[in-house]
Amino acid sequence: MKRERIVAEARRWIGTPYRHQASMIGAGADCLGLVRGVWRAVVGAEPEAAGAYTADWAEATGEDRLAEAGRRHFTPCAPDERQAGDVVLFRFRPGAPAKHAGILVEIDRFVHAYEGTGVVETDLSPWWRRRLAFVFRFPGIDD
Repeated sequence: MKRERIVAEARRWIGTPYRHQASMIGAGADCLGLVRGVWRAVVGAEPEAAGAYTADWAEATGEDRLAEAGRRHFTPCAPDERQAGDVVLFRFRPGAPAKHAGILVEIDRFVHAYEGTGVVETDLSPWWRRRLAFVFRFPGIDD
């Protein structure tokens, strides 16, 4: 699999409205739904069901479910080794579970689904870099 394919697929989702728990290009997606949809397009069937989750799941459980799933299905890499096509996870508070996901389309730009805006491409600004907690590679990447 080529990184360019992941980037192109992530960018195809831009403009999809934000819908909690959704994962359908053009109809609706949240941040996890975006990653799930890109996985389906470039890897194939999802390896596990996401299960239902509330908007405050991380605060309610304290579990780092996104990072745990990332470790199960992607290859972890150091944040300073990130490349286009990698999945990025963010913590909104120090010590809190990672709660937001996106896909890098350039070293310092990513596509993500954000409540109130939908799927957008955003700079990996200092604000986002301070919150970057994990970076994962899709399986089978040809570098």
